[in-house]
Amino acid sequence: MPHDTGWFKSSYSAGSNNDCVEVRITTTRVGVRDSKNPHGPRLTLPTTAWTAFLARL
Repeated sequence: MPHDTGWFKSSYSAGSNNDCVEVRITTTRVGVRDSKNPHGPRLTLPTTAWTAFLARL
């Protein structure tokens, strides 16, 4: 299985515990995954939807 690259811990993730969200941004999509389960389910959104989501936080 290839190693994923480009994922990083979101600045919105909780402090020092392991409850972290990781994101991966491309020019057209943003992937979101649970850092504790990197091979598990992922949410993929268009960058416009991600931008709108962040604006409403």
